[in-house]
Parts: sequence; structure tokens; C-alpha cells
Amino acid sequence: MTSPTFRSSQSKGFSTFLIFLIFCLFCASAQAASAVLGIDVGTEYIKATLVKPGIPLDIVLTKDSRRKETSAVCFKPDQNSQIGDFPERVYGSDAVALAARFPGDVYPNLKALLGLPATNSKVQEYAARHPALKLEEEKSRGTAAFRSRAFGADEEPWMVEEILAMEFQSIQKNSEALAGKGFLVKDVVITVPPYFSMEEKRAIELAADLAGLRVLSLLSDGLAVGLNYATTRTFPSITEGGKPEHHLVFDMGAGSTKATVLRFQGRTVKATGSSNKTIQEVQVLGTGWDRTLGGDALNAIIVDDMIDNFVASKGAKAASVTAEAVKAHGRAAAKLWKEAERLRQVLSANTETQASFEGLYDDVDFRYKLSRAGFEKLSESFAGRVSPAIEAAIDKAGLAIDDLDSIILHGGAVRTPFIQRQLEKIAGNSDKIRSNVNADEAAVFGAGFKAAGLSPSFRVKDIKTSEVAGYAIGMKWINVHEKPQHQQLFKPQSLIGVEKTVTFKNQNDFSIAFYQQVGSDENVLPGPAEKEILTLITKNLTAGVAELTGKGCAEDDILAKFGVRLNADHGNVEITHAALHCDLEEEEKKDSVVDSVKGLFGFGAKKDAQEVLDDTEAVEIAGSEPESSTTSLATPTASSALTSASLAAKDGPKMTKRLIVIPLDYDVEIKGYPPLAAKELLRMKGRLTAFDDSDRSRSLREESLNQLEGFTYRIRDLIEDPSFVEASTDAERSSLEDKAKAVGDWLYGDGAGATRDKLRAKLKELKDIVNPIEKRRDEASKRPEQLYSLQQALNQTKGFIDTVRGQIENAASSVSSAELKSSTTTNSQSTATSGDFDGLEDEETSSATASQAATPIPVPPPYTEEDVKPVEELYDSVLAWLTEKLPEQEALPATADPVILVQDLVQRAEKLQKAGMDLVMKTMKIPRQSSSSKSKASKTRTSKKTKQTKGAKPEKEAQKAVPQGSEDIPNKKVVGEDDEMPTKDEILEASRKSKEAERQEKQGHKIDEL
Repeated sequence: MTSPTFRSSQSKGFSTFLIFLIFCLFCASAQAASAVLGIDVGTEYIKATLVKPGIPLDIVLTKDSRRKETSAVCFKPDQNSQIGDFPERVYGSDAVALAARFPGDVYPNLKALLGLPATNSKVQEYAARHPALKLEEEKSRGTAAFRSRAFGADEEPWMVEEILAMEFQSIQKNSEALAGKGFLVKDVVITVPPYFSMEEKRAIELAADLAGLRVLSLLSDGLAVGLNYATTRTFPSITEGGKPEHHLVFDMGAGSTKATVLRFQGRTVKATGSSNKTIQEVQVLGTGWDRTLGGDALNAIIVDDMIDNFVASKGAKAASVTAEAVKAHGRAAAKLWKEAERLRQVLSANTETQASFEGLYDDVDFRYKLSRAGFEKLSESFAGRVSPAIEAAIDKAGLAIDDLDSIILHGGAVRTPFIQRQLEKIAGNSDKIRSNVNADEAAVFGAGFKAAGLSPSFRVKDIKTSEVAGYAIGMKWINVHEKPQHQQLFKPQSLIGVEKTVTFKNQNDFSIAFYQQVGSDENVLPGPAEKEILTLITKNLTAGVAELTGKGCAEDDILAKFGVRLNADHGNVEITHAALHCDLEEEEKKDSVVDSVKGLFGFGAKKDAQEVLDDTEAVEIAGSEPESSTTSLATPTASSALTSASLAAKDGPKMTKRLIVIPLDYDVEIKGYPPLAAKELLRMKGRLTAFDDSDRSRSLREESLNQLEGFTYRIRDLIEDPSFVEASTDAERSSLEDKAKAVGDWLYGDGAGATRDKLRAKLKELKDIVNPIEKRRDEASKRPEQLYSLQQALNQTKGFIDTVRGQIENAASSVSSAELKSSTTTNSQSTATSGDFDGLEDEETSSATASQAATPIPVPPPYTEEDVKPVEELYDSVLAWLTEKLPEQEALPATADPVILVQDLVQRAEKLQKAGMDLVMKTMKIPRQSSSSKSKASKTRTSKKTKQTKGAKPEKEAQKAVPQGSEDIPNKKVVGEDDEMPTKDEILEASRKSKEAERQEKQGHKIDEL
């Protein structure tokens, strides 16, 4: 039977191990969670910033060290691939460069397709721009999907969200490479346009989920720019009477144009303790946009003009080329769109440019010229579309253009000259147009700052942000009179995160449909403008009403109350609480006076009482008529409660109202596109994981292929290397040359599609011949130096052993001499002190006798035979090994494997050096002896009077007998005090002082003998 003590120790040990394991897991998870990511998803480019300890805020570079990645993915077909294999994936500019070769497998600018059905006009326009892509409708949701020719016919089409998830995964890998080993980047903040509907936001979140990312928040583009603007600035505090600043962020990118009016201000708030602090606030006041005005729309103008000029050219007319045929040709369209982007960017800085196409269509060459004036003439209709977005944002904010402090520019298309002139015209003053933020990276830096602020791992500047809904949010239901009813909950300018309480008089279970008011001009989803996003269905309302009725509540007094708000992270509707409320009138209890007084001072509050939130808006909705409202619930004040209680005490029992609350159960259904089934979501994630594994395997195979190919070229050089020839035989070189030639032929023949294992096997065959030869060569070149070092170590060890033995013999002779002298002195003292006056004290005689008796103490030797013996044995074994092996090695030819390896020489030399060093360190570890302890023995042999008058002389005599090597040496390092080994110079200095002490000791012995 196990003893209790043993069981206790076992339990304690297990608990300690468990705590240690939990601590390790916590540290690992804390490190993994300490890196966050901000992603700016643009139509043409995608950018990311990383925040981690040691990297406060840095751009995630691409594999080509670029600060932004082209938003494109290519499935590069492989002719040698088999059924079930995945093609090679290429990202960014490399993918766009392959568009002319593989136009049906390059997917650029997918942001415009998120959340849209395949039948949407924008999706159809995208398909017309990229005619080689095979657009399909996703079966369960009806959104856009693409079937790739790089896969088999039975492969499921790829949803837009899946392809965007691949881009997220590429960014995630680059960010983890930047973060360093041990960091997993999972948490992310993603920017979205202010015009994104709920379906478009859900599409972004779905793509992030498929990529394995956790979305901390979705941040609008304009607010992200404003947040970056506020990180380096301090604004006037409205608490101290300061005036807030108003700025408009004008963001024109490749796909759209957005205008956001922001208010910047400071506010003094209560800090921890009694101090105050000033925080910065950035609030969105109004937004405006144009979904289709951007760089792509301007590129489309250039593409149409190029096609018109090409069709009108002589070569195209001779070949009877039509504009429709050119637009429908995948490779021609890819070339035209790529060149149009370049031409537009060149015209932003130059007055004219040109492009050349070799065999654009039907082997017809084409040259195209375009001036800035010609481009602006083609774009006249687009210039007038700039002002409506700005005017809409200013109107929603309730401001005028003169109220703005500045217009902050962001986006690549703002560099277009006629756009800048239009902005100056709208502002009325060019001084208001500011380029004081990075037009390309301000939004992604704002997203990264937001991610760091949401993560518990970082402390950042205290900046409070406030987002608006963007679209109106309402609800509809069937009221108590069985009539449909609508109610607007939030306006487009309503701040998200603010809670509202809505009240219903329904007595039976019912449903509430929440919708987003998205106008038909947005061209997002078909059908009415009220796009349902969420439905709430009560489960126990009927039973709750019956319970309250049974307790005496009147039906008119029973109200269903729900807390509703827009989620601060993504703006979706969420229910915070749901309950039935009833004010039951009943007879007041006898202790109601005490309860009222307790209520007056804030004590004894009922737990089921509803908490009133400062930022909560109450919305009470009628059950009888849509245009009427119910009477507000009145909460008795403390004074009225106290008065009624006093009256009750005087006049007898009174009637009072008691609030009864019953929580409501409910279900929530997501409306819009049906959520992906768990099985389908698992299939998509599994396919993406398999794609990643295929990329990893392909990368490893290519690495093995490169290694094998490079090794065959290296063999050619080795065969001609004189040192390699000297260390190898003719047969070995002949065999190596034949195998290298055979492997080279195999690589360009049957081995082109070989697996990684076969490539590694071929490489091993070649290395099995080369490695032994190279080892002989390297051993022969390094052996003389290491052999000399070993011989030096042997000589030094032999000399050290001889020195130590000499010290041991000297110490032994000194001890013998001291013992003989001590015996002689004792005999003489015995003869001199015998007589008639034995036992009487004579102070001076006693003092002199004590002085004569203070003979030198024998010095113990610093080393013993046991110390020297292991070193001597090691020396003998190394010397014997070298004596035996050296003749054998010298007798071997250069093509034979060596019997003395460089590694063996180095190890034996290190062992000798370490043994000698350990022996030297023995003297350095001898503890110091204080002067007081040195003279203690002399002082105890004298009388009390002698110690007072002549104690110095015996002390000096005793100091001469300090053991060798133990004297106090200034600045001497003693091993063990600070766990540091002394330096070479310190060891030499200690040895010099030790020899000096030994020399002085010998002189002292000679003086004593005289």
C-alpha cells in the first residue's frame, strides 16, 4: 500500500507539472496572439500591415519585396499534371503577367463581385471584360463562381470568396515570414467601402474565414484614413472650449469613388485614480460614393478607343476584324487592359504616350498613340461625376463646403490631372486640397492601428472612433391587430454600437424582420429596397403572457421589450436582450416605508429591475395603430415613493406597482443568401488546404530538381579540379562522369515530371561518389595544421606536468626542513627553561621565547599526486594513439580514406587544453586568508601584556608563512564568485605573482637558517 507521504508527493509533482504545462501553453498562445494584421482590400491592389512586439507598424512586403500586391490569382496549367492534381498558383503581378498566355485562368479585381448574384449587370460587365473566364452561378447561393480549365471537368467551380481567400492566405504567409519563427497571424482588421451592403460585408468575412483568419473588425476606408491621420496629431479639446476640426477624405481608387466627412476633436475624460486625460475622437458624420467611378472606368475608355483605332487600321480592315471579335478574344482583351492601365498612369505625369502590339488579333500588329488632352476629352463625362459623391457626404453631415478645414486625398486615381482640377473647382480654394497622408498606404496603416487597439497585447494612442450605419435599418412585423407594420430604427447617419430598446404589445409569439434600406440605384440585389438581413422569432412569448396574466397582470400592461443595436465590429443587427415587462398593481406591504427609504439611498434594488443605459434610446411602438405610440413607462421617483410610503403609514395600506420581468427565448435566422452548410464549408476549407499542400509539395520538388540539376553542373567542375583529381582514382572519376551525364539526359527526358523522391534518389547516387572524395581532399588540406596544433598541445602538457611535479617535490622538501628545525628549537627551549625558578613568569623572557618560537608554518603544496595523475594518463594515451596512427597515415596514398581524421585531432587537442586549464584553475580557487586569521596563532601564545605591546612582530612573522598562491592579489578573478572564467592575461598575471611569492618564500627560509 502506498504511503500517504508518497501519494502527497506524487500529487504535488503532478500538480506542478500541470501548472508548468498550462504556463507553456499560455505562453505559446500569447505569443501566437501577439501579432495582428491590417488589410486594405482594394479593387486593383491589396496591402497589409503587421503589428507585433519589435515591429510597431510595418508594411508586409510581397515575395518580390513590393509594398503592395496586385489583386490577382492565376491557376497555371501543367501539361504533365494528372487527374486530381492541383495546378500551380501564382499571385500578384506575376499572375497578371500570365494573363496573355492563360487568359482563362487569371482572376483579377474580384472585389467588385463580392456579394453579388451571377445575374447582376456588374458581374456580366466583368465577364465581358474578361471573355476567356468561364463564369457560372453557384448552386446554393446564386453568386458568381468560375470554372477553371486547369482542373478536370468534374471539379466544382471556385466561388469568388474562395479565390479571395487564397489572396488572404498569401498575405498571411508573407506576414508570418515577417513576424518570424513562432508567430501565427490570425487576427485581422479589414477595410471595406462605406457603400458595402450587409451581403458584401458577409462575403468579406466568409473569405477571411476560409483563409483561417479571425476578423476583429471591418473598418470603412474613409475612417481608416482618418484614423491614420489622427495618430500623429492632437486636436482641440471640446471639454476646454476648443473647436473640432472637419475634414473630408476623398478616396478614388481603381473601382470606385468615396467621400467621407470626419470630425476630429479632443475630449478630457476621467482616468484611473483622480487624474484626467485627453483622448482623441474621430467620428464619421456623412458618406457619399460612386460605385463605378474609378481607374477601371477610365481604363475602359482607353480600351474602347484602342479597339476603335485598331479596327479602323489598314491591317485590321484587310482581315475584316470587328470590334466585337476583338473584345471577345481573351488574349487580345488581356493585352489591351494591361496596356490601358499603363497608359493612364503615364499620362498622369506626361502629356502623351504610346503603345505597340505585335500580333494583337489575327496576326495584325497595332501601334497606338494617346495624348493627355485626348484622354481628357474622352473622359469629359466622368469629370462631372466627382462632385455628387462629395455633395452627398457634406449634406448628410449637415455641413457646407466652407466648414471643411481640408480635403484629404487618398487612392491611386486622385493623381489624374483632370480629377485634381475638378476637386479644386469644388473646394473653391486649392489650399484646401491636402496631400498630407500617404495616398496609397494611409488606409492600411489605419487598419493596422485599429487591429493593435483591439488586441490586448498592445497599448496604443487612445483614439476613439465612431462609424455610421451607411444605410437605414428598419424592422417590420405583424402587430397585435394582425396588421403589417414598419418602423425605422437607424438612419444612415446613426452611429453603430448604440443600443435602442423597442417595445411591442403582441400577446402571442411572433417574428420581427430587420432589413437594410438599399436603393435600387445601388444595383446590388434584385427585388425591393428593403433587403432583409435578420429575423427574430420568439419562442415563449405566449407562455410568458399567460404566466403574467395568472399573476394578476392586465393584458394592456404586458409589454415585450427588445434591445437592438448595430454591432460595432461589422455593423450587423444584433439583439442584446429580450423580456416581458409588467407593472403589477398590488397592496403595499407594511415595510414599504423602509423599502422606500432604502430605495431613496440606492439600497435594496431588485435584481430583476431593468438597467437604464445612458446611451440607450427607447423606441416604443404601438400595437393598435401604426401612427400612434404607447404610453411611456413611468418610474416612481424617490421623493414620490417616500411620500406614498409616509401616507401609507398614516392612512393604512395603499396600492402600488411592482415590475415583473420574464426573460424571452428567441431564435435568430440570417436572411439574404443562405449560409453555407457545414458540410459545404468543410469541403471548401479542405480543398484550400489540399491546394496549400500541393503548393508546398511542388515547391519542395522544384527545390530538389534545382539541387540535382545544379549538382550535375558542379560535377563537371570537380572533375577538372586538380585537388579533386588528386584525391580520386581514375575509376571513380570515370563512373562519376558517366552517371552525371546519364542524370542530365534523364532530367530533360523522362525525369521532367519525376517525383521528389526520385529526384532525391538520383542526387544521393551522385553524392555517394562525390562525398568520400571531397572528404579525403578536405582532410588532406586541413590535417597538417591540426596535427601541428595537437603536437603543440602535447608539448605544453608535458612541460606543465614536469613543472607541477617539481613544485610537489619542492613542497615536500620544505615540509621536511620545517619539521627538523621545529624539533631542534623545542629541545633548546626545554633545556633553557628548566631550573629553580620554574613556573615563575618573566615577561621579557616569555616574549623573546615566543618570538623565537614563531618559526615558518609549512606550506601545503598547491597540487597533489591525485591532481596530476589524470592529466598524465591523458597525455600518455594521446601520445600513444598519435605514435600508432601517424605512421599508418603517412603510408597511405592520397586516394585512400584517412585513418587520422581532423575531427579526432581537434577533439584530443581540446581535451589536453581543458585538462591543463582545469589544473591551473585549482590554484585560482584557493580561498583568501585574512591577515587577522594569519596572526591569530601567534597572538594566542603570548600573554595579555605581550599582545598589547608586541603583537605586531609575530603578525609579520606569521605573514611570511602564507601558503603559496593564496596571498591577496589585487583585481584577481576567483572562479566561482561570478561564474566567469579568467582571461588569458589574468591567468598569466596570477602565475607571475605565484612565482614571485615562491621566490620570496625561499629567501625567507634562507634568512631563518642563517
